[in-house]
Amino acid sequence: MPELPEVETTRRGIEPHLQGRRISRVVVRHPMLRWPIPADLPQLLSGQRIEQIERRGKYLLLPFREAGRAQGTLLLHLGMSGSLRIVAAGSAAAKHDHLDIEVDSGQALRLHDPRRFGAALWQPGAAGEHELLADLGPEPLTEAFDGRYLWERARGRSAPVKTFLMDSHIVVGVGNIYANEALFSAGIRPDRAAGRIALARYERLVDEIKRVLARSIKQGGTTLRDFVGGDGKPGYFQQQLLVYGRGGEPCRQCGAVLIDVRIGQRSTVYCPHCQR
Repeated sequence: MPELPEVETTRRGIEPHLQGRRISRVVVRHPMLRWPIPADLPQLLSGQRIEQIERRGKYLLLPFREAGRAQGTLLLHLGMSGSLRIVAAGSAAAKHDHLDIEVDSGQALRLHDPRRFGAALWQPGAAGEHELLADLGPEPLTEAFDGRYLWERARGRSAPVKTFLMDSHIVVGVGNIYANEALFSAGIRPDRAAGRIALARYERLVDEIKRVLARSIKQGGTTLRDFVGGDGKPGYFQQQLLVYGRGGEPCRQCGAVLIDVRIGQRSTVYCPHCQR
């Protein structure tokens, strides 16, 4: 499933092709995604000018505020295996190409989603008012996300710290891969109770989350299965993963055998020597 770095990589890849462009046509081929694509989306978007492409957690946002036109935001989500590509407008569509947003340059933003777990939704007014975004935690790469914030939110919680980190109401975008990697780099066992971790350790953990995410974004995300960025180029961060997907292999820091367990029904790999 594309996580925050993959979504941010996609945003950066498609933005230069779309920013400042006016939408000329919207083609909906298969409206039944995770939620139905609104039937009036072509009418709502046609003629709109794309000023910018934003990201909130794993959602891409296209806000429209031009006077005299529908005010609102298009929310796009890649689901489990979706991707966005820039293609020539009117080019032949593959089986799982569900949505094209054509612009006046002769290009189109194409949503490809084999499993149909993605989404294309319209939110009138401010995007933050949509029920999918209203209760999200802070972005992990902002100053609002720091060690004290995480420590205060963890007080009294008995849930494993990895589960705590992956709760989007606490912080957005720290998915399974990056939670594994950041906890390893911070030396914290993923099954430790969130409420039993000291402030100093949370401060280090936040630093590692920011470092791991920033590094992954710089290298184009993590390619797992079928994710490809918006520019058609895969990410390369997977080559640097220290624990995720390496259960049973030796730890690259100490040589101990990495342990693979299930936490919150997700594969979780950690080093019993380096993480406490």
